[in-house]
Amino acid sequence: MAGQTCCAQPTAFVCHLFCLISRPLNVLSLLLLQGFCSWLTSLYHMKDEEIRSKCGVDATTYLSFQRHIILLMTVVCLLSLAVILPVNFSGNLLGDNPENFGRTTVANLPAKDSFLWLHSVFALLYFIITVLCMAHHSTCLEHKEDQKVARTLMITSIPREISDPGLITKHFHEAYPSCTVTDIRFCFNVHKLMRLDSERRKAMKGRLYFATKAQKEGRIMIKTHPCAAIFCCDVCGFDQAPEVHAWKAKIMTCSKMEIHCLIVYMCCVNPYSIVKDYSRVHCRRKPQQSSITTVVQSHRWGVSYAPAPSDIIWSNLSVCGSRWWLRCFALNILLFLLLFFLTTPAIIVNTMDRFNVTQPVDSLKSPVITQFFPTLLLWAFSVLLPFIVYYSAFFESHWTRSSENQITMHKCFLLLVFMVIILPSLGLSSLDLFFRWLFDVNFLEDRDIKFQCVFLPDNGAFFVNYVITSSLIGTAMELLRIPALMVYALRLCFAKSGAERIHVKRSQAYEFQFGLEYAWTMCIYAVSMTYSITCPIIVPFGLLYLILKHMVDRYNIYYAYVPTKLNQRIHTAALSQVIVAPVLCMFWLLFFSVLRLGPVRPITLFTFISLLCCIAFSLFGFCLRKQPDKSSSYQVSYDINTGTFSVVVLQAKVFRPLCKVMVGS
Repeated sequence: MAGQTCCAQPTAFVCHLFCLISRPLNVLSLLLLQGFCSWLTSLYHMKDEEIRSKCGVDATTYLSFQRHIILLMTVVCLLSLAVILPVNFSGNLLGDNPENFGRTTVANLPAKDSFLWLHSVFALLYFIITVLCMAHHSTCLEHKEDQKVARTLMITSIPREISDPGLITKHFHEAYPSCTVTDIRFCFNVHKLMRLDSERRKAMKGRLYFATKAQKEGRIMIKTHPCAAIFCCDVCGFDQAPEVHAWKAKIMTCSKMEIHCLIVYMCCVNPYSIVKDYSRVHCRRKPQQSSITTVVQSHRWGVSYAPAPSDIIWSNLSVCGSRWWLRCFALNILLFLLLFFLTTPAIIVNTMDRFNVTQPVDSLKSPVITQFFPTLLLWAFSVLLPFIVYYSAFFESHWTRSSENQITMHKCFLLLVFMVIILPSLGLSSLDLFFRWLFDVNFLEDRDIKFQCVFLPDNGAFFVNYVITSSLIGTAMELLRIPALMVYALRLCFAKSGAERIHVKRSQAYEFQFGLEYAWTMCIYAVSMTYSITCPIIVPFGLLYLILKHMVDRYNIYYAYVPTKLNQRIHTAALSQVIVAPVLCMFWLLFFSVLRLGPVRPITLFTFISLLCCIAFSLFGFCLRKQPDKSSSYQVSYDINTGTFSVVVLQAKVFRPLCKVMVGS
């Protein structure tokens, strides 16, 4: 019995831990999770309609994007392995040793080999296939809200002195007679209100917890530790208070402070003419005026379609105007200065080498360990540095989750491309060396850098190892969600009472970060596509990563994360970043042609012209791309009892108000 008890305890602990770091599952989900690896088979039986109904349309759009990328990489994998790899094997520049990895790369072909034309043609073919694949995926980006009539506008930069909704109603009646204003409501800064409401809800749950416990055990005292649960002994001393009265006093304090915040709103018909008129302000054309234009200062307003209520980060709306721009500018300057010298993990690894951290690994003399340890460090630090970029976007206080995810996607993808592809390929370790190489004339003379070493076989093997590490270790870590588990453990340690620990256990689910996951997916895809010509053996491992990544994200989105509603623009922006990969592939091939063949050879000129045409086509298509409809159709409401917000804009006494225009037919 003792042995069975000891064996049962770890199993029970693992099951309890799994339940804590996962979302509450319904009966069907529990049935699917029964049995060995049944969760894996459930991923294949799960339909997109089920994911859409539970997780929203953004989840299915993201998974559809991954399926298109997998299909694209499958085609590239077949072409690279069936055509490019045998062509590279046909050369004899690096000898006939079958174990030589360099025979699989383009470096094995002589400079006068006519087969080099195939590499340039296939690079252009990959670009065309990518454009066609993304064009097919773009047809799936139509959201339901685009087919509805927009009835809500968001107006910013209204003077602080304007507190009478009748003035704004009069202005719209005179300036836009075709638009009928049905309601106007100003909104105040609810940042403090939401924080207090969260504390009030937490206090109510704590009071209910101890009230239920008191009914079973009688009158008890709340025992809170000043140092939370970090110390097991009574070092700092415990604070004791009557259980119900302590939480009741906290509830009353939060409720009284809520009254100081007010919420006001606004409504009209046919808002399209208003948005179109104010869109011309950027071209220095004044909007239509009324008799009170100088009073309401309508020429300073910013008018746009309001985002969906679920997309808004309500607590950030108080940060606006010059305050928001100053905050954003300062954060990005600090981020640039940090990443300017710490762009790649190579600097961190070199610093570790000074303290002989990696010496025990080198002393093992195992080729498996010595080859994969640098790529493991690269993967580990390439996970850490994008999180710094992610939190910089978080502290920028964006108004919507869509803009926050989109900025995160662009910044993380740019960092990963420089950190994983460009700088390691050029033999550089940071942006500092990159800019010095780019602009310093004497840099190449002073530094011992030979760019002929860029396309050596060892360089391609490094990226192959990196993709393998990301495929096997990276996806496994995402499935285990170790960072979320660490955050959960820390929150439990800092909980000061049993009620707070119950609250932590019930509020541990997070939203799926589409921006960060888009950046990671496109980074590995870009690495595989960039070296699909010069080192085609990398493509199967890139395809393996995309398949495993799709399975892990499919599981996490459905079971582990809460639903997220975003704007269509982030999915559209992801398409433009996919085009970067084949462009980098052509640029790397051009770089190889210039170094090995010369700048005036026909192959070099063909690759250069193809690259210019692809860049021009990408820029031209980006400029002519149809902008998604930002409108959405929903009603504005606020439940004062539950504290539920379903309206879009806020106004505070400490900053210029935001006015919400509801347009109703």
